[in-house]
Amino acid sequence: MKLHYFPLSGHAHRAHLFLSLLGVDHQVINVDLANGAHKSTEFLKLNPLGQVPVLEDGDVAISDSIAIMTYIAKKLGATDWLPEDAESAAKVQKWLSVAAGQIAYGVCAARLITVFNAPFHADEVIARAHTILAQIESQLSGNDWIALDHPTIADIALYSYIANAPEGNIDLAPYGNVRAWLNRVEALPGFVPFEQTVAGLRTAI
Repeated sequence: MKLHYFPLSGHAHRAHLFLSLLGVDHQVINVDLANGAHKSTEFLKLNPLGQVPVLEDGDVAISDSIAIMTYIAKKLGATDWLPEDAESAAKVQKWLSVAAGQIAYGVCAARLITVFNAPFHADEVIARAHTILAQIESQLSGNDWIALDHPTIADIALYSYIANAPEGNIDLAPYGNVRAWLNRVEALPGFVPFEQTVAGLRTAI
């Protein structure tokens, strides 16, 4: 398998992390976004949206990090990571939606301001980030993992941007349960870290 990747993308990292946690042999191909490699004709054949990550598995090309994790879990029959029963699957899906919604438009957006000079309103996205972090903090009260009693793709979908939230000037100090959960994810066999930048609060802690 080949994973088209950008090291500062949390979306790309979650795909790489999940592949690594499952021990899937894969080649990481860094996409030179700065020089427009994601807009090349060759890349747009893989993903017409021109975004990373993209997973190539033979003749199959899967874009979107959550779709990639779903594909891998289904292909490998990893029902511990992506359950088959309706209730457990719904619990996981709820948090996948949070990753694609509140995390993307809060924690992720705040980091995009400091790392990539994205044109968002900092006060707005940081406030949104703290709202969802408070909910995750509550969810993790008495629970080791976000959706079930063991790690699932919901944890991986949430991890990358929350781990590097300080790069978006989001202080994780008030969220003890969240910080303990980050440590549990990082202790999983096969864990690979998300590259850090010099942006945000991470430079001050």
